[in-house]
Amino acid sequence: MFADAALEALDFPRVRSALAQRAATGLGVERCLALRPSDDPERIARELDEVEDALFGVSLSLGGIFDIREVQARAAEGRVLSGSELLQVAYSLDGAMTVRRAIHANSRGALREVALGLGDHSELVSRYLSALTREGELRDDASPRLRDLRHRIEPLRGRIRDRLQASLERWADVLQENIVTLRRDRYVLPVQASRVGQVDGIIVDASATGQTYFVEPAAVTQLNNELTRLRLDEEAEVRRILTELSGLLARDAAVPMTLDTIAQLDLIAAKAALARDWRLNRAQPSPAGVYDLRAARHPLIEGAVANDLALGETRLLLITGPNMGGKTVTLKTLGLAVLMNQCGMYVAADHAELPVVRDVLVDIGDEQSIEASLSTFASHLKHLRDVLDEAGPGTLILVDELGSGTDPEEGAALSQAIIEGLLERDARGIITSHLAPLKLFALETPGLKNASMGFEVSTLSPTYRLQVGQPGRSYALAIAGRMGLPAGVLRRAEEVLGPEANLMERMLAGIEQERRELAAQLEAADAARRETEAALAKARRDRDELEQRRDELLAEAVQKADALYADAAENVRRMRRRAQDAEARPRVMQELQGLRHAAQKARPKPRVQEEVRGDPIQVGSDVTVPAYGASGQVLEMRGDQLVVQLGLMKVSVRRRDVRLKQPEKQRGGGRRFTGTVRKRAFDREIQLRGLGVAEAEEELRQAITEAHALKETPLRVVHGKGQGVLRRLLRDYLKTDKRVESYHDAEANQGGHGVTIVNVKV
Repeated sequence: MFADAALEALDFPRVRSALAQRAATGLGVERCLALRPSDDPERIARELDEVEDALFGVSLSLGGIFDIREVQARAAEGRVLSGSELLQVAYSLDGAMTVRRAIHANSRGALREVALGLGDHSELVSRYLSALTREGELRDDASPRLRDLRHRIEPLRGRIRDRLQASLERWADVLQENIVTLRRDRYVLPVQASRVGQVDGIIVDASATGQTYFVEPAAVTQLNNELTRLRLDEEAEVRRILTELSGLLARDAAVPMTLDTIAQLDLIAAKAALARDWRLNRAQPSPAGVYDLRAARHPLIEGAVANDLALGETRLLLITGPNMGGKTVTLKTLGLAVLMNQCGMYVAADHAELPVVRDVLVDIGDEQSIEASLSTFASHLKHLRDVLDEAGPGTLILVDELGSGTDPEEGAALSQAIIEGLLERDARGIITSHLAPLKLFALETPGLKNASMGFEVSTLSPTYRLQVGQPGRSYALAIAGRMGLPAGVLRRAEEVLGPEANLMERMLAGIEQERRELAAQLEAADAARRETEAALAKARRDRDELEQRRDELLAEAVQKADALYADAAENVRRMRRRAQDAEARPRVMQELQGLRHAAQKARPKPRVQEEVRGDPIQVGSDVTVPAYGASGQVLEMRGDQLVVQLGLMKVSVRRRDVRLKQPEKQRGGGRRFTGTVRKRAFDREIQLRGLGVAEAEEELRQAITEAHALKETPLRVVHGKGQGVLRRLLRDYLKTDKRVESYHDAEANQGGHGVTIVNVKV
């Protein structure tokens, strides 16, 4: 399955190399270079989900994580690791835990499953980082004994240096240099070789030239011995600590799984980076044998021309045409798309639907086998034999230059037989060839379709555009003419070809001309469609702007209404404060009556919903309802029934029980306002039907306040009959209001128990 030779022929190793260049760790590079296609649909879908999560969910950052497998293996063998190696372990495992936290915080789901392989190494990392410096050296406080030894070593070194520094003047005439130096971990003086006997001490070392001996004066021998002992103890403690730290790594069983998961995540991150860099897209699964690629291109060729490729009912596509026209590139484009998809990678196409195949069978390129004494043709036959042996419904067949390398007639016959064998095996794929008989065979054979690559004769250059349904022309004579071959030679060539060959070339030329004309018409139709879409888009933008303007106006109106309401509320509060003054109360009440009439006048008229022809009463008319002794405005007309707004109450009455209210004639011929508040008629009727108890009681209290101030009495309180609850509660209130002199029911013909007459003290 997926032989290495097939992967090589399709340039897939170059894709793996590009993937490895985008890996952040050595673990990931190794995983990228070992990538192979899978034929498990569930695995492919899962890996594509992981790439999608890395593209749009989690930004995987794996820098600073080292390949510590070899270090971990040595620790498992009981070997002691260096401080720098342990520091790499700490940084790598800490980075792995950081990646795990990032995935849990941002993953859309797919990478969460992968992150389960990242272990918790917090104790090991904490111990390593607390014991080691950034340079990989053990800190003084890595252990109490190490701290004690180092605190003793440094003062001792200082004492030795001080004592030797004091000896410099004494031995100045025999010293090679007036310095204190270190040889074999002991502090010494550089003495001239010819005068070394003059210094009381031990020769520790000599220079390469023999001109200088490094002598340890007797005065510091005991101190140097003590320093050596302490240093040996320090080295032993350092080794003990490093052994302990190495053992922590050896005992952490989760490390191998963490490293394997890091390699997997690095591979996923590299796939996502390649998808961004190469502008790749995710392929969708399709039924077996159905391939649909839109604007597919070869991912390894910069600026490659995109083509549409489809296989389904067309099981085999036969591409013919001149050399260097892009036939092989098109064939490899499909093969790479299948391989990349089945490696859990995005593909180089704007849209792709691909099945999962069990193998890609390939015969591409000229190949000779000197060792096996095989010619190019024989090598092709060997590959074609293998293709026929393995071909079936779950395979993709990619054969380049079928029938080449031998006699054209025999090659065409053999090629036709091979194609028939592939069709019988229900395989899918692309075949390229130069053989003219195969073009006619494709016209007559179900499941096999002609295709060609575009070629511009005027410039002798290919367009690399795939033209499905049209066989390719060789253009041999046309190219020869453009290259300057004599006209006589070209005419003779046409004669040798014969009328049948010329007829086919003319037919192909005619088909090509028709295709160009259809392409021009299609382009004009596309241009018209784009103009229509642009106009539609503009209309939608205009509509959106109008809706936005409407919303702005509504918001502005609401704001103004809120401001008016706030002003009105403030006026009411101000008038109530002024009404506390008995002398100002009549004037305040008159102003309040004026505000109420102004508000009623400013209220917008209800929209006319229905108009009764010939009837003077319409929606919006001012009418009087004698049964209620009140006037109001018609809100709705429902046949013979009218809905009338009487104060705060809406009532439904018959048409014949309503009288049209005649407008009062204006007096004074439009006299100008003089600034004096005119006393308005006080409305003694109070409509409380339909109100809640608290609201009705407040309306009644306000009415009594105004009537008392304006000396208006009696009041007609309309509360309705119902179950008598509102009537009883309002009368309970009337008993408590000291401004009420008396109250009683209205006459039977004036409302009876539904109306209470209230006499106010004046």
